[in-house]
Amino acid sequence: MPAIWMYHSVDHYTYDPYTLTVTPDNFESQIRWIYKQDKRGVTMQELLSADDRSGMIALTFDDGYADFMEHALPVLRRYDFTASLYIVSGLLSQYNKWDEPGPRKELMSADDLRRASDAGMEVASHGLTHTALTTLDDKGLARELTRSREILREITGQPADGICYPYGFADGRVLDAVRAAGYAYGCVTVDPYREQGPFAYTRSCIGDGYGSLRLRVAPAEKWLRTQLRRARPVRAAGHIAAIPPLIDGIARLADNLT
Repeated sequence: MPAIWMYHSVDHYTYDPYTLTVTPDNFESQIRWIYKQDKRGVTMQELLSADDRSGMIALTFDDGYADFMEHALPVLRRYDFTASLYIVSGLLSQYNKWDEPGPRKELMSADDLRRASDAGMEVASHGLTHTALTTLDDKGLARELTRSREILREITGQPADGICYPYGFADGRVLDAVRAAGYAYGCVTVDPYREQGPFAYTRSCIGDGYGSLRLRVAPAEKWLRTQLRRARPVRAAGHIAAIPPLIDGIARLADNLT
């Protein structure tokens, strides 16, 4: 099971109802932890193309928040790491309308995407409008998948062959449409969709309070989620999937011991 970490926003905050934000200091501590483990933070493209993934952790950032440029990119460059950015391409330079009434966060601009791409980041799709793809008819789904890539390709010159599903929602029809649209891979959030595979990679959500012990147990936590999902379906809600009480308790213990 590949090691894939999921971030959203890296910024200072006073109110974070959806637990999407990691402070700059904590983010740098987490990146430093990877470095001290003799591992590298890489894009999904690099991870998936590697024969040996044991020394790699794919770093992924959903939604395309502008704070990536100020607080995350300099840290990644300092450690010579890269990351994959999943961009809501129809809302560039706007804000996270889908999170209302939560805190408003500015989204990256086209110039930000070019700068990030030039720095070695992968720029890939998070849809056109951050709409749950499972709610769209076939025509709307095809537009979200094709137009989002077209915009990103025009801006960066990258293939934009990866996708992260808004809210993590995907079903058989969506995955078939993603394949038909020519994507190379897809990511859900933390709630496994059936089997791990090229269009439904599960990630470990990295929170603001995650210290060294919690980072160590992240792969085991991800594995437990997968096993429980196979045994009994769980329903995703919002950005973060429902967490079985046992896993949640273990995770809190790890946080307290860090």
